[in-house]
Amino acid sequence: MVATADVLVVGAGIAGASAAFALARAGFSVRLLEREDQPGYHSTGRSAALFVKSYGNATVRELTRRSEAFFREPPEDFAETPLLHPRGVLLIARSDQLAALEREYAFARRFVPTVRRLDGEAARRMVPLLREGYAVAAVLDPEAADIDVHALLQGYLRGLRRYGGELVLDAGVGAIVRQGSCWRLHTRAGIHEAPLVINAAGAWADRLAEQAGIPPLGLVPMRRTAFILDPPAGIAVDRWPAVIDVEERFYVKPDAGRLLGSPADETPSPPCDAAPEEIDIAVAVERILAAFALEVRTIRRRWAGLRTFAPDRTPVLGFAPEAEGFFWLAGQGGYGIQTAPAMAELTRRLVAGEDADPLLAALRPGRLRNPA
Repeated sequence: MVATADVLVVGAGIAGASAAFALARAGFSVRLLEREDQPGYHSTGRSAALFVKSYGNATVRELTRRSEAFFREPPEDFAETPLLHPRGVLLIARSDQLAALEREYAFARRFVPTVRRLDGEAARRMVPLLREGYAVAAVLDPEAADIDVHALLQGYLRGLRRYGGELVLDAGVGAIVRQGSCWRLHTRAGIHEAPLVINAAGAWADRLAEQAGIPPLGLVPMRRTAFILDPPAGIAVDRWPAVIDVEERFYVKPDAGRLLGSPADETPSPPCDAAPEEIDIAVAVERILAAFALEVRTIRRRWAGLRTFAPDRTPVLGFAPEAEGFFWLAGQGGYGIQTAPAMAELTRRLVAGEDADPLLAALRPGRLRNPA
């Protein structure tokens, strides 16, 4: 028996879940297919989960800006708790990084007028564990916030079901065939058919396209490592901002009374269930200890996830020019969660055939085939 729908969305991470929700809410019959036995298993479930309007290139920052209203005032009954919690982000710079900090400050002000410069002493007052003399200047984004990723993902999935959509787990795609006006997907959970397939497969997005006979876009999954460590006894860190090296050589973020650390690594990787490597943990610890007065006796927990980038580090959204009814929603890199509401709304508008948005030109998949 073949299960039919208006739209098949492949991948139940935050990109696929948000798009499925937006389309179901707009009246489309939607089936969301996930290869794992739970949604959000890969990148979505392993994110540092910050909402930062001063992060990414200009297109990413505009997508984040457009997403803010959804995060702050989600639809009724979407979530029982707030999706954003105040955090702030502090970019720090050594004396040899001041030029980079000045560039970032100028760029950030275009999107967050409230950002401000701090000297090293002011930065240390905010984060007392910073070593004296390490950071000579900093830029504070006071509007940055923690995202409750679990509440966000579950809100999308509940909403999908509320509007008649269906989540199908353990539905890894084995074959994709175009038959007449529809795509037929053969999965471990049966055969599914629809005139439109949305490729939200994350690190597997290029592979899914190749299964459909569509050339890949050159998306590159990159491993990002993170771990949890303890602050010194008696030091309360929960109200501190996240601290990021201005050249993204490391970051540290409060996490439930402990500290989440990362070397901010970007190591190319095949699509996989990513695992941390000891060398990346060691690099992160060395960099963090240079900046912070810490003793790392125990790594409480460690993990890695894949952040998949397009060659120009801008997400990909739109219909594939080579095949009718195949839609790309991929390449979100490290920005997928904070841009999900805007990406989902743009997806809905394109699928519904509504007026084009100027931002779509920067996102279209065709740009990677024929760069301007």
